[in-house]
Amino acid sequence: MPLNDTAIRNAKAGAKQRKLYDSGGLFLLVSPSGGKWWRFKYRFGGKEKLLSFGTYPQVSLKDARDDRDKAKKLLRNRIDPALERKAVKQAESGLGSFDAVAREWLSKFSNSWSTSHTRTIKQRLENYILPNLGTKQINAITAPELLAVLRKIEDRGYIESAHRVKQICGQIFRYAIATGRMERDPAADLKGALTPPKSKRMASIIDPKGVGGLLRAIDDYKGSIVTQCALQFGILTFVRPGELRRAEWEEINFETKEWRIPAEKMKMKTPHIVPLSKPAIAILERIKSLTGQSRYVFPSERSESRPMSENTVNAALRRMGYTKAELTGHGFRSMASTLLHEKGWKSDIIERQLAHQERNKVKAAYNHAEHLPERRKLMQDWADYLETLMRDTNVILLHNKVG
Repeated sequence: MPLNDTAIRNAKAGAKQRKLYDSGGLFLLVSPSGGKWWRFKYRFGGKEKLLSFGTYPQVSLKDARDDRDKAKKLLRNRIDPALERKAVKQAESGLGSFDAVAREWLSKFSNSWSTSHTRTIKQRLENYILPNLGTKQINAITAPELLAVLRKIEDRGYIESAHRVKQICGQIFRYAIATGRMERDPAADLKGALTPPKSKRMASIIDPKGVGGLLRAIDDYKGSIVTQCALQFGILTFVRPGELRRAEWEEINFETKEWRIPAEKMKMKTPHIVPLSKPAIAILERIKSLTGQSRYVFPSERSESRPMSENTVNAALRRMGYTKAELTGHGFRSMASTLLHEKGWKSDIIERQLAHQERNKVKAAYNHAEHLPERRKLMQDWADYLETLMRDTNVILLHNKVG
């Protein structure tokens, strides 16, 4: 039987909490201290939940029933009234705007990123997204609204940037979902809606004779010995340029002949092992007398407390006569990948040594040592082949059945 004001006023406190039921899930909770609290019981997503409507007599029976009816209307529209209430409060305080959630997300996760990556993320948000969607409540942003912003980026010819910005927004939306501020990711609904980016290969040399010429040019390099060693070590290890310039002496193990790069320095945030060939070890031994007191194997020319500049390797290549369209430091990776594949090495061993992303994230956390014996052979074979290319001006690709 539904409640009435007389029954509510006369409800006495007992030794335990009492529930006086009205209708439609609404009830009054009477505490042992005499307090009377309105509660609404409902189910959402298969779970039973409770929502508070305040205390009696501040909230009358009529007001409590009105609140219940509003909540039931939200439920009919498949909206959780508890989440809706939270979103309204956040909107009133400004904590539910896209700008606020994006900055909260940045604050929480940017400590695990490199400085350059953090700067890039902030620039993309501030240039493209925040001016258009920053003040809008994050749970009110729709897929068409996001697409309109991304299309503006496309219209300027920045196809790759549009995809990157969509990816960033998706990460922010998923963070908002996890923290109870929205229920779905509108960026996920835009799959296939953007112009596909053109595949872009880093400028590289994959002709054996051209590689031989490059190696001889580096051997004759007249600039800094540290830069020369970085070029040689970069080709031998074919790591990413950022990983190369930020290599630290404490990561090098001369006994095991390994360079162990920690997860925080890797693009995919998983640790990586680089087996060191005999020539790679020789380079490290040569440079140790010059930079061994520094934290970095290849420190900056201006300060040993900082790593080599990100422009140093490419500037050296330009000094040797290689244009940006012909070769970059990142191109050492495709150089190694192409020639090692042509030499007969299995793709999964090459890809693992390149530290390309493992789709299975759980597996990726444990596979940094996967295929390690084969990778040791691969790295030494690569070093031996490079030496052959450098010394023989008439060399052709030597196929061998390995891996």
